This record gives sequence, structure tokens and C-alpha cells, in this order.
Amino acid sequence: MINKKRFIDTAELLVKVNYGKTLAKATPPEKYYAISRAILEQLIENWSGTTEAYSLGKEAYYLSAEFLMGRAFSNNLINLGIYNDIQDYLKEINIDINAIEEAEADAALGNGGLGRLAACFLDSCATLNFPVTGYGIYYNYGIFKQTFSDGFQIEEADTWLKDGNPWGIRKEGESVVVEFSDQRVRAVPYDLPIVGYETKNINTLRLWQAEALEDFNYTLFNDQKYHEAVAEKNRAEDISRVLYPNDSTEEGKILRLKQQYFFVSASLKDIVKKYKRTKGDDFSQFHLNTAIQLNDTHPVVAIPELLRILMEEDLSFKVAWGICQKTFAYTNHTILAEALEQWDCGLFERILPRIYSTIKLIDKELLKDLSSMGYPSEKIKDMQIISNNRIRMAFLAIYGNHTTNGVAALHTEILKNQELSNWYNLYPERFQNKTNGITPRRWLALSNRELTQFIISLMGDSNWLKDLERLKSLETLKNHEDILDAFMEIKEDKKRQLSEYILQEEGIGIDTNFIFDIQIKRLHEYKRQLLNAFHILDLYYRIKENPKMDLAPRAFIFGAKAAPGYFRAKGIIKFINEIAGLINNDPEVQDKLRVVFVQNYRVTYAEKLFPAADVSEQISTAGKEASGTGNMKFMLNGTPTLGTPDGANVEIVEEAGEDNNFIFGARVEELDEIKDTYDPIYFYENVQGLKRVVDSLIDGTFDDGGTGMFLELYNSLLKGASWHSPDHYFILKDFDDYRRAQMDIDKDFRNKRGWAKKCWINLCNAGKFSSDRTIREYARDIWNIREVTI
Repeated sequence: MINKKRFIDTAELLVKVNYGKTLAKATPPEKYYAISRAILEQLIENWSGTTEAYSLGKEAYYLSAEFLMGRAFSNNLINLGIYNDIQDYLKEINIDINAIEEAEADAALGNGGLGRLAACFLDSCATLNFPVTGYGIYYNYGIFKQTFSDGFQIEEADTWLKDGNPWGIRKEGESVVVEFSDQRVRAVPYDLPIVGYETKNINTLRLWQAEALEDFNYTLFNDQKYHEAVAEKNRAEDISRVLYPNDSTEEGKILRLKQQYFFVSASLKDIVKKYKRTKGDDFSQFHLNTAIQLNDTHPVVAIPELLRILMEEDLSFKVAWGICQKTFAYTNHTILAEALEQWDCGLFERILPRIYSTIKLIDKELLKDLSSMGYPSEKIKDMQIISNNRIRMAFLAIYGNHTTNGVAALHTEILKNQELSNWYNLYPERFQNKTNGITPRRWLALSNRELTQFIISLMGDSNWLKDLERLKSLETLKNHEDILDAFMEIKEDKKRQLSEYILQEEGIGIDTNFIFDIQIKRLHEYKRQLLNAFHILDLYYRIKENPKMDLAPRAFIFGAKAAPGYFRAKGIIKFINEIAGLINNDPEVQDKLRVVFVQNYRVTYAEKLFPAADVSEQISTAGKEASGTGNMKFMLNGTPTLGTPDGANVEIVEEAGEDNNFIFGARVEELDEIKDTYDPIYFYENVQGLKRVVDSLIDGTFDDGGTGMFLELYNSLLKGASWHSPDHYFILKDFDDYRRAQMDIDKDFRNKRGWAKKCWINLCNAGKFSSDRTIREYARDIWNIREVTI
């Protein structure tokens, strides 16, 4: 419970000290900072107590290049159970809590599902009282702020820290030094509290900021060499400046490698320092007290770094390597070759010579192991960590750990039987599945308070927010008309809220009677936003040919960022915006179609989009989406899935039933059978309407500003490229079946009672997809840690 007088007095003092104002005269960002800091001040005791309690036993550490946290203010208040109290306190001094919420910038610490998963996991670890600390980078600017100019994506710096971060505490005294061959930098930790739901425990996300050992060279400045005087400062700060800097040049690749080693080295030094302080110098027990989870391949350089550290503590290679393998676990998030990270040996050795030498020792040990088991030389070559002058980080991760996990049942089976089959055959006991999950606190309690209160009224309590499987009990109400009516009224309210927000942000109005068909996720070819776009254009042409076409009006809403160097993904954004311009400016279809590509898709936007959706677009090529978590967020808010048999879609259908979702497209097995003989020209020429929409890329219908983007997209589908076959993601093959599924939605949506029932059943069966369930499995099956309650 927050002490009211202390809270208000502290906020007044902070605004006076920091800004020379009273709280009443402060700007919204100034009020947000002071009020947030005043809340944090009352959490410090529990936060310190949690850290101390955790240090007495085994702890787990979650290393990730991304933590897509979203706004902290409201989420923390809800988890603390004080949202209404703070709202009332602020109202007494004439402050609107909504203005405070809107003043907070999204923490720009992640980009896609991998980073959002990490954030959900931290929430669950704190809620369940598991001793887990997150480690990452304190990015100054994050990925980028996205705007559109003439339909093209424009990247701008995301200055999320310009007004300060009241939730981040700088721990100058716990800084460490990280060394590269050409540079030594200071890693300064910033600690962010991870507030659990209905618990006094407060976990920690420790993020590292890179700073120069010498900020300013006075001698150079005095010699009037002004740029040189601060060159080292800028060079050091570049390391933590931007999430995923463009690596199309060697300089970009070097910066990425430095980023990865920087936060991994700093984190391990911190972990080892803590171990020595609390457990002593006997490192033979290190793995019994420490579990480290590597979230994808970005932090895999931690394996040779810990080996190097342990050997410097006078452990032999054999003993140190055994400890490493018992300490680390690795989460694989993809089967895409370009995401199974590899590094050029020459570049790696030049920047991290000590680590490269250590990796060579590990590779030599692997060769010895495989040879002793009778592996032929060709098979050994296939599995080597260093091969063709490249370091294969996924192989290093699997060899250097005790557990490798996939993130959905289908994904894990593909890893075991296809992409990593050699490793599965060698270490079958190391492979597990851990289907992803989402935190119901942010993705329901925070983003859909109306639905949350409705469920509480039916359940009689809010305990289900920590035991989401209890939602299943509500399925017995699926035929109660008054329940379904109230449920769908909430959906209408969320659609109205989203429509107002889109009008405010994008200047485009959407009628809430339209079907809200939403695809929001990172822009990548395998996620097939292009398939969605082709269908929209085909629908437009059919309406133009038959203006009296019987069709439920549809609003197609996109949200996605394309990586700055991803030319083809940027072309897809431009193409969708061209289609939007055509449709939204055609008065003949205004009552039937609307297309919106929202700018700067982020967690805060997502919190408005997920609850308002009528249709959840999950249309990736079967076998390419490891899991997905957006599909779970839609489901939890009562939205049927329009999707392929891919990732967690498969498990969503298992839980809620295929009759309550819309599944289409080729399955993994079929695509495996035809991948060597597939000819997209057949579908291009024979599927009605398909040629017309594909040709719109090159026939002058749309303008790509002379960039060649649309021609390149066209050729990728019909001719392929040097690195892939034509229509690599089977867009043309799945087009007709996708269109069929869309017409099924059109028909079913008009049956209001039947549609409401589908939505309700999806909500009631979302319990499996809580990140609480996933984290319990990690704690039990991988980390071997127990709950610790203060």
C-alpha cells in the first residue's frame, strides 16, 4: 500500500528539485517523472529485500538483446494493485492520470516478438516469485521511430530518454570494464524494477550503457583538436546507441559484434562478482547456483566468455567446459538461415582475439567428441562450429549448453527432425519444447480493462490473472445470450476507442461497423503481409466489377516496421500504402473497404489494436513462424485466428477448435514435398484474379517513385533471385485458399450470435498461452530454481 501523504510530498519535492516548479505548474512529462519517481521511492525497500533474498539460493539470468517493455507507469500500478488509489490521489490535486500515462514514452529496448516475449517472461518471473534477473543493453535510441512520406518508410531517432527515465536507477559503483582488441569501455548498469502482480517481490532488469573510460581529452581540446577530444567518448557510446544498427557494411557488422560482446561480458562479470560475494571462490559449484538462459543467438558469445573467465580462475579447460555446459540453456526462435547467426572468422578474431581463441578450443573439443563416437569426417564437417571461415553461433550454443528449446510444438519438431537434426540425434536429451506465452496482466488487465472487469464479475475474483487456465470454466456460458451480448458490447467499445485513436494519429476514419481485420507484427517476407495486400487489391477489383457485391464491410489494418536495410520489406510497405491510397480515395468503395497502415507500431499502439480486432491475421508460410505471440494476444481478447497451420496457431486451434478459427494454406509436409518442383507460374496464370494483382506491381497501377522496389518484388515472385527460388514463401500457391478463408469469415461474421460464440470460446481457451505457464516450465525443466517469497 502506498502512503498517500508521503507519495504526494515526495512528488512535490521532486518536481521542485528537478524543475523548480510546483506540481500544479509542471508540464505533463515533468509530472510523469516526479510521480513515477515518488512511487519508485516507496518500492525500494521491497526491491532491495528481493535482491537479498534471491542471493541466498540458486538464481537464473535471462540474457537478451531485446526487452520490448512498453510503458511502465500503468502496468506497475496495476501489478501493485494501486491504480485506483493513485488515480484518486491525483484527482485530489487536480491531475488527470490519463495525461500522466500519455506523457510516458515507450521504452525503446526491443523490436519484435523476441523482445516482447522477454518482457512477458520477466513479468511472470516476478509475479511467480522466481529469482530471475534480466540482462540487456540500455539503448539510447532503440530501433527507430517510423513515419511515412509518400508511402515510404522513414526512420527517425526514437528519443525515448529525452525526458529521462524515472524507473531506471544508475548504479555507477557497479560498473565494469569491457575490452575489445582496439578499445576498452565502461559498462554502467541501469536497474529497472520488474513489479510482479500481487506480490511484494520486485525483480530486476539490469541494462548496460557503454561509456568511455575518458570522456574528454583536455590536451587535444587545448590543441584545438575539438573532434578528436571527444572521439573516444562518441566511439564508446555508439555501442549502446541504437538497437540492431544497420550491418550492411563491415563497420556495421563490427558495431553489432561489439554490442553483443559488450552486454554479455558485462553481465557475466556482474554474475561472477555476485557469485564471489555470496557463494565464495569455489567455482566447481557455479552451475549449482547459476542458470543462464540465452534468448536466441545474439548472446551466445557468453559461452566462450564464461569459459575464458573460469579458466582465468584456475580451472582446467575440461572442468570449466563442463561447468559451462551445465550452466547455459539456449532458446531457438527461428529456422530461417539468415537468423541462425554466423560470424566471419577474420572479423571476429580481429575484434575479439581472446574469444576467438577460446572458440577454437571449443571446436577442437567438439571434433574430439565426435571422432570418439565414430562420426565420419563429412558428418563432423557438417557439425563443426568453425566452418568455411565462419563461426556458427547456433552450433556453439547447442554444444555449450544442457538444454535447447523451441518455442512451439511444431517449431520444436522441425528443429529436431530437419534444421538441427544432426544435433538432436547427438543430444536428444537436450531438446525440449517450451511454447511461448504472454502476460495476461499487460495484455488483458491493462489493455482491456473493460473485459477484465467483466470477467471478474463472472469469476467473483481476480485470481485468474495468475491462473489463466481458470478461464476455461467460462466456456459453459457460451450459449448465454446476455453474456455474449455484454461481451460483444465491450468489443464494440474497444473498436470505437481504436477508431478514435487512429483518426487522431493517422487522420483516417474507420466505421466501427466494419470488420476490423488486423495484421500487426514485424515486416518480413515470411510473415506474408504481401499475401494480405494481394487479397485486398483483388477484393477491391471484384467490388469495382460488381458494385452490388454482397460483402460485410472490411477495414484492413497493418502495423509493422521494416529493418532499415531490408529493401524488399520496405517495398511491401510502400505497396500497401499505395493500395490504401487507391481504396481510401475511391468514393465508390467507401462503404465497403478501408485500409490503414499505422505509423510507428509499438507496444502502446498494440495495447489498443489487440482488444479491438475482429480478425487476427497469422498468415506466415507454414513452418517459418517459430511460434508467434501476437496470435495469443488476439486470442486472449476474444479474436478468432485467420492463419496457416504454423507456429502456435496449431496449438491455438487445438485449444479452441478449428470451427472457431479459420485455417488455410499448405502444411509443412506438403511444402517439403513440392519445394524442389514448385512452379508459381501455374498459379499466376490459372488462379482467377491473381495475375491482375501481381501485375499491378509493374503495369503502372502504382508508383514506387523510381526505386525499382515493385519490379524487384514482382521478380522475387516469378523469377526468384540468386539466393532463393521463385515465390520462396508460397504466396501465389496459398492465395486462393486464403481468399476462400476470407469469404468464410465474411459469411460467419454476419451471424452475430455465432460470431460472438467463436470469440467467446477463443477467450475461454487462451489459458495455456499465459507466460506464467511457460515460466513455470522453464523453472522446473531447465533452470531448476524455486520460488522465493519475501
